[in-house]
Amino acid sequence: MKDRILPFDGIRNFRDFGGYASRHGGKVKKGHLYRSGHYAEATEVDLEKIADLGIHLQADLRRPDEREKQPGKWSAPNTITHDGGRETDAPHTRFLTQLEVDAASADGWMNDYYRLAPYKPHHTELFSDWFRHLAGLEGEAAGVVNCAAGKDRTGILCALTHHILGVSDEDIRTDYDLTNKAVNVSLFLPEAAKYFNDMLGKHHDVEVYRPFLGVRLRYLETAITTINANSGSIDAYLSDTLFVDDAMQKAIRDRLIEPD
Repeated sequence: MKDRILPFDGIRNFRDFGGYASRHGGKVKKGHLYRSGHYAEATEVDLEKIADLGIHLQADLRRPDEREKQPGKWSAPNTITHDGGRETDAPHTRFLTQLEVDAASADGWMNDYYRLAPYKPHHTELFSDWFRHLAGLEGEAAGVVNCAAGKDRTGILCALTHHILGVSDEDIRTDYDLTNKAVNVSLFLPEAAKYFNDMLGKHHDVEVYRPFLGVRLRYLETAITTINANSGSIDAYLSDTLFVDDAMQKAIRDRLIEPD
């Protein structure tokens, strides 16, 4: 799985999420679908490397305040953004400023986020736009999904993309969980905890920060369970909430699935 992770100096969690087998026959093409964190810290070498990937479509899932605080040094020719969901402070930062925070409450906060995320209006519009534009790409043009860390909002949208492409549930979860290897959570957790504690003036235990650096399969399961409960199925969510019809899904599959 590690060959999916593309090394960059200043771009976190950049990886190819193609290459998986499809229940529609064949497999998803590699070199056509990427996912990552933001591009505010990209180096000149990073920019040269990303220019060679042929990315024409980008879904930047960050809120407008996130984009303003950390302007990207790179964007695709066709970049999808949304002006909704603006916050004064990041929601997880507000949570971390509370007096009583422990690892269990941090885990619960993140799980609750995944319960709400699929139906936030600015998310559904961004997700819908991604699929609409992805269906319209031509030739060998690639697309990339990113947010701040490339794991939560990005993880949900990539899972939905995989579903359309007929990727198995097991492979969808494997790809989602790969974030923990891509960002090497265990290695960087102590350093990150110190940074955030110093910034917030707190003394939270190191494990409080783990859900904000990595992923847990339970979170994705919560998002999927919520979609199934509210919409009836992922397919119904795609058609009724995101307005991704059969023709769009077929166009995406026709271009992105190749024979074995």
